[in-house]
Amino acid sequence: MDCGIPFCHSGCPLGNLIPDFNDAVYRGKWDKASDMLHATNNFPEFTGRLCPAPCEEACVLGINEDPVTIENIEKNIAETAFEKGWIVAEPPMNRTGKKVAVIGSGPAGLAAAQQLNRAGHLVTVFERDEKPGGLLRYGIPDFKMEKHVIDRRLKVLEEEGIEFKCGVHVGKYIKADTLKADFDAVVLCGGATVRRNLPIEGADLKGVVQAMEFLPQNNRRVDGVKELGEEILAKGKDVVVIGGGDTGSDCIGTSFRQGAKSVSNFEIMPMGSTERPEGQPWPFWPMRLRTSSSHKEGAERFFSISTKKFVGDQDGNLTGLITSEIEWIREPGKSMVLKEVEGTEKEWKCELALLALGFTGSEMTIAEQLGLEADHRTNIKASEKDYMTNVPGVFVAGDQRRGQSLIVWAISEGRQAAHHVDTYLMGESVLPLKGEGDLPRV
Repeated sequence: MDCGIPFCHSGCPLGNLIPDFNDAVYRGKWDKASDMLHATNNFPEFTGRLCPAPCEEACVLGINEDPVTIENIEKNIAETAFEKGWIVAEPPMNRTGKKVAVIGSGPAGLAAAQQLNRAGHLVTVFERDEKPGGLLRYGIPDFKMEKHVIDRRLKVLEEEGIEFKCGVHVGKYIKADTLKADFDAVVLCGGATVRRNLPIEGADLKGVVQAMEFLPQNNRRVDGVKELGEEILAKGKDVVVIGGGDTGSDCIGTSFRQGAKSVSNFEIMPMGSTERPEGQPWPFWPMRLRTSSSHKEGAERFFSISTKKFVGDQDGNLTGLITSEIEWIREPGKSMVLKEVEGTEKEWKCELALLALGFTGSEMTIAEQLGLEADHRTNIKASEKDYMTNVPGVFVAGDQRRGQSLIVWAISEGRQAAHHVDTYLMGESVLPLKGEGDLPRV
C-alpha cells in the first residue's frame, strides 16, 4: 500500500488503481474501494474469480516474498458491494439516439455494451447461445464461477437499458446488410472459437472430444437443460486430457466431478519451473509451472509427451492411445523443434480423450459478409489507434482482434473499443481509456 512505484499498475491490462483500493480496504472504506475498482473494471466479480492475476506477478513485494493477494481482495470488494446494495443500475440521464450493435456477450462484449450505454447510446447485444455470457457461462465450470454471478450483473445491465437478443446467430439469421442498415455502429466481440484439432490416426473415434464440446454440455446439464444431444460423460472412464492450459485444467476438474475412474493430463511442452525462468525477470509475466485446484484433485500430469495415435475397437469406440516422449532441441539460428525419443512409445488405456489444444482464430462468417480483412491467424484486422476495421463504423475487440487471451484483456479491449466507437459517433468521447477511470454519467 506504500509502494514507491506500484508496478501492479503495469501488470494489469485494465490499469486498476490497485494500491488505492487496497488502502481503502485497509482503512475499512469498502464503499470507496468499490468506487475505485469499478472506475476501471466493469466486472471485478468475474476477474476476482477467473483472472490469472498478472498484477500479482508484477507486485513489488513479489521480488522477494509472496505478492499481495490482489485478486482475492478484488473479489471481496465486489462481493461486499453487491451485499451492501452499492451496485445498482445507473442508466444514462440522456440518450444520443445513436444505435450500436454489439455481437457477442462475453466479457469484451459486455464491457463494450455497458460503456457505450453509459455514453447514452442505444445498445443491442446479440448472442447466438440461449443465454448471455459467452465463455463465462458455457466455458467456465460452475466450480470456478457459479452462473448466478453472471445473472446478477446482467440484471443490472438490463436495468441500465441494454437490450439482449439471445439465440440469434449473426451472419446466419441476421445478415451484414441488415446490421449496417439498422445500426450506426457495429462492434464485433465474438470469441476465438475455431478449435485446434489433433490430425492423427483415430481422431474420428467415438470418445475423442473437443474440450469446448465437453465443457459447455456439462454447464448446460448443471443449468438443468434436458436436450443435450449425445451425452459426453467421464463417469467410470479412464480420461486423458491433452493440453496443459486453463481449459485442460477445467476438463480435469469436470471429469472428476462426473466420476471419472482416472484422469491423466498430457502436455507437449517440458515441465516448467515453479520459479521465474531466466529471461523473464520481475515484473514481467513468467512462463512457469502452474498448479490449479483441479490438478490437486488427483490428476497425474505428464510433460514432453506427444500423442501419436488413437486406438479403438471394431465398433469405432476409443479404447486407448499411443504416445512417445519428446525432447525440445534448439538448432543454431532456428526456433525450438521437437524430436521423438526412440524407444519411449507407450500405449495408455483411455475411453475419453479431451482435446484442450487452444484455438486458431475466430469464425469469419459475419466478417466475410461485411468485407473485413483478416490476418494469417484469422483475427480481424483493426487499427491499433481506434479499433476500427477497414469498413467504417465496424469495430472489433477482444479475442476476435487480438486472438485467444485472458478475461482481463477482453474487458480492457471492450472498454477501449467503446471509447473509439463513441468518438466515431459523437466526434469526441466522455468514456475513459485505460487507467483513466470513468467520468460522471452523461
